[in-house]
Amino acid sequence: MNDTIISVQDVSFTYEEAAEPALSHVSLDVKKGEFLAVLGHNGSGKSTLAKLLNALYLPTEGKVIACGYDTADEAHLWDVRQAAGMIFQNPDNQIVATVVREDVAFGMENLGVPHDEMVQRIDEALEAVRMSHKADAAPHMLSGGQKQRVAIAGILAMQPSVIIADEATAMLDPSGRKEVLKTIKRLNREKGITVVWITHFMEEAAQADRIVVMNKGTTVLSGTPREVFEQVETLREIHLDVPHMTDLSQDLRKEGMPLPAGILTVEEMAEEVCKLVCRSK
Repeated sequence: MNDTIISVQDVSFTYEEAAEPALSHVSLDVKKGEFLAVLGHNGSGKSTLAKLLNALYLPTEGKVIACGYDTADEAHLWDVRQAAGMIFQNPDNQIVATVVREDVAFGMENLGVPHDEMVQRIDEALEAVRMSHKADAAPHMLSGGQKQRVAIAGILAMQPSVIIADEATAMLDPSGRKEVLKTIKRLNREKGITVVWITHFMEEAAQADRIVVMNKGTTVLSGTPREVFEQVETLREIHLDVPHMTDLSQDLRKEGMPLPAGILTVEEMAEEVCKLVCRSK
């Protein structure tokens, strides 16, 4: 059984009047239920890729198949955008109504969802992102993290198979980033929604099932977070860092501390240091 939900097939994309392509011969498969992080610095092509995945852009060359639909097939444009919902960087740009409940309804209205079904979906979506208590609030009174969770609810109400988050935490403070990523991870785990998480934050990428690293419009690394972040020198060559604990563990190994490779989090570092302390007693 084919478990690929998005297939990017030798795709290139060039903006009008641009001298160089933003993407060059990129191929990538995303599996059903996967949490995939796409990592890269500004100008690497990661946001262009995100917009190609739900037909906001169409490939200059190659093909994108999203949820069984060719994104270049105009007859299925809205099928693609319903199945592969997009969350953008600035939550304020996604708010279209003066009441949270009405904002969540907006996408469904465009799809012609019957009113009774719409009401049920709104309630379920707000419950899923834990914003039911703000259903009748004015969006402009919410925090940045809360606004982004409302945007996620609007996508959820359309019942997507995939959520594509294009730098969805870039404009949030650390607390907001944490709450939005926690929400997305829970939806991925509990509802089986496939996630494509576009980011430049190393600690966010470290929580994915798999990471694809982009540079100058091409993919340069792919693997689990441990596999990717072990390539410290390669990442630094393309001006990317690694998670703080990975960096620290490498420095400590150089000083002779026998730590294993692949440490990503504070919890993992604490566990390994405790092991060393126990052995030394």
